[in-house]
Amino acid sequence: MREIVSTKTAPQAIGPYSQAIKANGFVFVSGQIAFDPATQQVIAGDVSVQTDRVLRNISAILEAAGSSLAKVVRTGVFLKNMDDFAAMNQVYTKYFSSAPPARSTVEVARLPRDVLVEIDVIALV
Repeated sequence: MREIVSTKTAPQAIGPYSQAIKANGFVFVSGQIAFDPATQQVIAGDVSVQTDRVLRNISAILEAAGSSLAKVVRTGVFLKNMDDFAAMNQVYTKYFSSAPPARSTVEVARLPRDVLVEIDVIALV
């Protein structure tokens, strides 16, 4: 069974993809960037501000799927600059303080809309 997850409380997809897909007891959330769902625009700010917005967007999508950040089993973090790792991690830790999920973090050449961070997750339903 495969179900598309969509919510207006998170940014709408800006391409041919779904916000998330529920399948076989998991939720696969597409990479999220620092879009304000109300304006569909990238928010201003440093990597800390952007990471906070990204994780709030992910939380909204997971909630729409019947899941939550507490059920995340894996995250992928993509940074424009690895020098932002500590600042991103400080915000990330607030959202995943106990029993954090498995994670990979990589620096990439460029991200959509020239944001500083993008995060995708896999969670249990």
